[in-house]
Order: sequence, then structure tokens, then C-alpha cells
Amino acid sequence: MTTPAARSPNDKAWIITGPTSGIGHRTALQLAKHGTVVLVGRSTNKLNEVQQEILAAGGRAISVVCDLGDISSVRRAAADIVALGLPIAGLLNNAGTSPTVPFRSPQGWDGTYATNHLGPFAFTEALLPHLPDHAQVLFIASAVEDPNRGPARMAGFRGARYISTEASSRGVWLSPGGSKLPGADAYATSKQGNLATALAFARENPRLRINAVEPGFSPGSNLGRDANIAIRLLSKCVLSPIAPLVKYWSTPKRAARVITSILVADSTASGVYFDEKGRPMTGSDQVSDPAFQDRVVSETRALLGTLESN
Repeated sequence: MTTPAARSPNDKAWIITGPTSGIGHRTALQLAKHGTVVLVGRSTNKLNEVQQEILAAGGRAISVVCDLGDISSVRRAAADIVALGLPIAGLLNNAGTSPTVPFRSPQGWDGTYATNHLGPFAFTEALLPHLPDHAQVLFIASAVEDPNRGPARMAGFRGARYISTEASSRGVWLSPGGSKLPGADAYATSKQGNLATALAFARENPRLRINAVEPGFSPGSNLGRDANIAIRLLSKCVLSPIAPLVKYWSTPKRAARVITSILVADSTASGVYFDEKGRPMTGSDQVSDPAFQDRVVSETRALLGTLESN
């Protein structure tokens, strides 16, 4: 962990996970205009590069190394951030992965579900008691969790396939009817977990402002970094330039502007799911049910609680 340069007594601090590429990188640069940025990611070298970029532009930044897929690492990082004693104004849960090949977390859980849902959940819960009233918490969600989302279905997604948090941690998804796209069911289910968490946490913590955002499909992001070279070139050179012209699509730069505007807004909005233009939208029928939201949160707490005695 690195320490920040001197800051004014009235400075605000913004925590962002996954700040070294794509939407996260662009958002970190935007947030640096509004205070100290706490950069949370896996790679020390990449974190340092972003930190130096912010410092060179006259901003302030701190790097905290954390693997969101490793709950032990998550809890250490949260404790390190609390120890800094910064005036935290907001938390952006941005880090995510969408691999085509399954992998396991250090706890033996499905890697996608652990990185996208379990880690951010544990990270946020550890920080919530230390956030001041009216602080903003924002989860990056995805409309692919909705089985009735037309563009997502055209892309091969079939919505979230949630059975239980325990089943998801084992990489077991509701069947039949799942996606034939490698990794799609894991990704959609994990992102539904983000949205359910945001909506439930908002009801549990009325003193805070807790929301979620669908940033739009950004071919220029680094989410599909393990795809083959042909797909990555197609995304970067062909799809990314036309993204601003396609409905529901976006770019990392445009998404960063929307995300930043939500985080820094002087607003009482909480429990809102925003679309790629910053307008309220609705999720799937399943995730819109408060009873389902509470179930996801309860089951996630129970699963994470099993680590306490280990």
C-alpha cells in the first residue's frame, strides 16, 4: 500500500476497484478531479502506473493491492483502507471478470462468481460501518442478468441461472435453458448478485446512498481479456469505434462520465438501477423482488461466514 501526497482537510476520498484498465481506468481519472482516489487492484505495477498518471496530472491517489477473488485479500485490503482514516465519499465496485474458461478462487469457489460477487460483497460489508452518512456506494451491474433483455439474448446470454449462493460458488447453474456461450451463465449470475446486493443494501442502510449501474456494452473495455486475438482485435478495431452509434452500447470514456456523475451527485437517490445514460431502469423480474434480494444477501453472508472458523 502506498500513501498519498498531502491533502486538504476538506478533501474527499473515492475508492474504486479494478482501476487499471477499461471503464475502471477512465473512471479513476475522472474521480481524481474530485478528491483522493484509492486504487484497489491485483497488480502492483499496474496500480502504480495509474497512480503516477493521476499524480502527474496534479491529483492524489493511493494504491491498495487486493485480489477481489480472494476473500482473505479482500478483508486485508478493507482493513488497510479503514486504517488510512480518509474521508471516504464513495465506493465504486467496478472490478469484474468474464472468462471463457472456468477457474477457482483461493477458497476453491468458482472464480467468476467469487471475483464478481462474493469479493465485492465482502469488501463492501467490511467498509459500510466506516462510511459517513450520505456516502455513495455504486455497483457495476449488467443487464445480461435479465433473460428477457433482447440484446443480451441476441448475444447468446440466457439471463442469470441462480439456484443458491452455495451452488453458484461451486459453479453450478440452473438448467436446462442456460447459455451455450462459455462463461455466460457464471457472468450473468454473478452480475445479478451485484444488483441484488445493491438493492438490498440500500434498504438495509438508509443513511447511505447505494445504487447500481448498467454501463452499457463497451467493446473497448478489458472485460474479455482472455478471448482469442481475433475477437480482441475485432472488439478494439471494429466494434469500439461504432459503439457510440449503437443502442445500449457505450465506451469506457462515456461510461466513466456517467458513473462519475452518479457518484459525485448531491443526490438522495438510493436503491436505483441506472442505465448507460444515467437514467433509472429495471432489472429482471426475479432481481426486482425484495424477497429474492434478501435471499441472495442472506445466503452470501452465510457462505462468507463459513470462512470465519477456518
